[in-house]
Amino acid sequence: MSTVLIVAETTGATLNPSTAKCVSCACEIDDTGADVVVFGNSVAAAASEAAGINGVARVLTVEKPEHEHALAALLAPELAELAADYDYVLGPSTTFGKDLMPRVAALLGVSQVSDIMAVDGPRRFKRPIYAGNAILTVEVPANQTVVATVRVASYSAAETGNSASVESASPSAEAPSHTRFVELKSDVGERPDLQSARVVISGGRGVGSSDNFEILYKLADKLGAGVGASRAAVDAGFVPNDMQIGQTGKIIAPDLYIAFGISGAIQHLTGIKDAGTIVAVNKDPEAPIFEIADIGLVGDLFEIIPELEKRLG
Repeated sequence: MSTVLIVAETTGATLNPSTAKCVSCACEIDDTGADVVVFGNSVAAAASEAAGINGVARVLTVEKPEHEHALAALLAPELAELAADYDYVLGPSTTFGKDLMPRVAALLGVSQVSDIMAVDGPRRFKRPIYAGNAILTVEVPANQTVVATVRVASYSAAETGNSASVESASPSAEAPSHTRFVELKSDVGERPDLQSARVVISGGRGVGSSDNFEILYKLADKLGAGVGASRAAVDAGFVPNDMQIGQTGKIIAPDLYIAFGISGAIQHLTGIKDAGTIVAVNKDPEAPIFEIADIGLVGDLFEIIPELEKRLG
């Protein structure tokens, strides 16, 4: 039996890419494979997807009508019960994982390890601190369950081709009665999620206004890219805060990141350090973002973006 349990994150009926990245981390802890638990109301498709990930030993499914929407208060007691059979319980360092895993740790009476970026040993892990400017080594006592979030920006998704078994699980933990799903409001669009997109276009204070962000959206649609923003753009009201990238927003690792009108505050750079190629466009040649950019272009974004669109056809 595996010593590692991973809680899967699902997006609708499909598996979020963060799950396959957690499997990569789990394989560094225990190369015999990890178990994955999928919560939901109808999880057959997601469970089948999880079973195909290399490094997955077994998939557990917990199907209940109340799990139609992933509420941390409802999932945590059941995940904590399942954790009794494991030495490690891992979740992604996404909004989903950051909401769920601290509750699981509290129920188990242990401290959570946040943002694992490397595994040094069975109970020794590395994680970033001080906006990524220092790396901390954390050692977990041998007598306690390791409950941790995995910094998905630090890991590549495990490959597929596996055929793990899928089994049903029925934890008996009672869900709290004070929590229920009421409504979900979000901007529904066809652009990829920031934390799974291969290409991300982002705008900062230099974009100037919410109306001006339309020029970024049009370019993103041509590239099939996700769209993000700096904290300055969010604070100015140009875009909603779920688009924020950085230490207090989302940590991303796309193959290509293009920043328009972003100066490069340290908290923003923390969120993009793991990007494959960073392209920066800014009128200020002294902008800090040029220090980490692979490609830098000094110029007016309102002239450069139309030119890019022409080249793209």
